[in-house]
Amino acid sequence: MAQDGSAYEARPRRRGRKLLIGLVVLLLLLIGLLVIADRVAAGVAEREIGKRVSQEIAKQNAQSAEPQVDVGGFPFLTQVLDGRYERISIQLTDVQAPVEGATVSLPVLDVDARDVRASLDTLRTGQGDVVADTVNGTGTISYDSLAALLDRPGLKLGEQGGKLAVTAPVDILGQKLTVSGTADVTVGKNGAVALRFNNLDAAGLPNLPLARTLLNNYAKGISIDVPLPDLPFQLAVREVRPLPEGLAVTADAKNVPINSAS
Repeated sequence: MAQDGSAYEARPRRRGRKLLIGLVVLLLLLIGLLVIADRVAAGVAEREIGKRVSQEIAKQNAQSAEPQVDVGGFPFLTQVLDGRYERISIQLTDVQAPVEGATVSLPVLDVDARDVRASLDTLRTGQGDVVADTVNGTGTISYDSLAALLDRPGLKLGEQGGKLAVTAPVDILGQKLTVSGTADVTVGKNGAVALRFNNLDAAGLPNLPLARTLLNNYAKGISIDVPLPDLPFQLAVREVRPLPEGLAVTADAKNVPINSAS
């Protein structure tokens, strides 16, 4: 009889363990479904933001590949209910933007928006602004497009020892020479790139004051403020820096409606 009593006691314990395991499995499935739903919702938002950014880029007569958007922070759905988002990152590639009849190429433009505010009603109706407290942008301008803005035949730009380097063919006193040297690069007025070529030389330059004067005049002719196209999201250029792959540009803005890139 004692053995029969023990068997009866073991059966409820086994049933209890099975019930507990079943609840744990169910809980894990629910969590998994919530995570999937959260990521699906984030994906929908990312695609919608990408479409709006493409529309605004087109309004500036610029072009780019399809924007890559990432809505940071987890979970996404709680951010939707709160109306605030930690971070929205947007990457634009192959950007072609017009400036003074020429085209400036930016192979990559990365935009990082922080503390973004968007009400649930704004997301639902598409009406109203999606505003970021701060927006930071980093991009690279190709040297070929920058050289085209200087409008000097044969001129080539690059990076040398952290400075902007130049080579160009010139004709000085009837001799065809190659000018080379470096420039100081800073941010000029209205976000233009200020180029100052103060260290140019040319192999075979005649040892004559007039030859040196002509070379200095050439340096002055390409020491100009090169305008940049309007950047999206009201970004203002703060720093420019020569890199091997191009001229790096750093920009920022505050209180920016990111669903209106102009």
